[in-house]
Amino acid sequence: MSDAVEALVATGAVPETPVPPRGGEKRRGLMAEGLRRTRSQPFFILSVLIIAAVGLMAVAPGLFTRTDPRDCSLIQSRLGPRAGHPFGFDMQGCDYFSNVVHGARISLEVGLLVALFTFVIATVAGALAGYFGGLVDTVISRIADIVLGVPVGIASLVILYQFRSRTVWTIVFVLVLFTWAGTMRYLRGSVLQVKQLEYVQAARVLGVGHWGILRRHVVPNAITPLVVMSTLGVGAAMTAEAGFSILGVGIKLPTFSWGVQIAAASTNGNWQIAPHLMFFPAGMLGLTTLAFVVLGENLRDVLDPRGR
Repeated sequence: MSDAVEALVATGAVPETPVPPRGGEKRRGLMAEGLRRTRSQPFFILSVLIIAAVGLMAVAPGLFTRTDPRDCSLIQSRLGPRAGHPFGFDMQGCDYFSNVVHGARISLEVGLLVALFTFVIATVAGALAGYFGGLVDTVISRIADIVLGVPVGIASLVILYQFRSRTVWTIVFVLVLFTWAGTMRYLRGSVLQVKQLEYVQAARVLGVGHWGILRRHVVPNAITPLVVMSTLGVGAAMTAEAGFSILGVGIKLPTFSWGVQIAAASTNGNWQIAPHLMFFPAGMLGLTTLAFVVLGENLRDVLDPRGR
């Protein structure tokens, strides 16, 4: 430690270790208050229950149905709901409830993987750009500008058409490719604010390295918007996967997903003859997306109480 820093420490102008931001205890108190209020809200509880149920469907579909989704009989093709078959049957005469339950896995997998990879890439790129600035910021920001300037719908279709077969990883790759840039910009802006705070400046004066400051002080205090956006992004990615399937460039049968089922119901006007083919998978997709939106809004209130 230099003589100047030792003098500052001796006089109390700079603490020996970086201090948390002023008002930290107040902020934690606001977060605790927000958490208590959130847990008492029925819509938040309902959203958590819906997400938990969909998660169980994805992980353990046998808890919901013992029927094999590929056990079909054309005699039952497109029959509506009835005893023992609450969702009716699909075009091949397969139990539709079993189809919808097993379709939760792929739909939720796409949503979670896109949110996870977008979160990681945006965190790394946004933290580097916002903290270091200069050439690093210029390069990362210009790449992000190029991505943001691309017409996402057309570009996604063009890229997906290049693959002979589309899998979960194909869809995830395309969605992450076009979603990380916007999310990164939010984190970059948050980092630009946090790095100017007193406790970050104190850590820098005391000789803490750049990576230590980023890891321990900047990123943990700047990441709140990204957590909320990632939660909201799960539902958006699930909806996008369904859209790709409807357009014929997404996952296809015999893989089960809600998007595949909606696409199949849209083919040759099947949903007009048998509306249940569209209603149940679309209803599950919409309900799950709404649950993630409600969860994200409540997380914002808890993690960022000052924004209320």
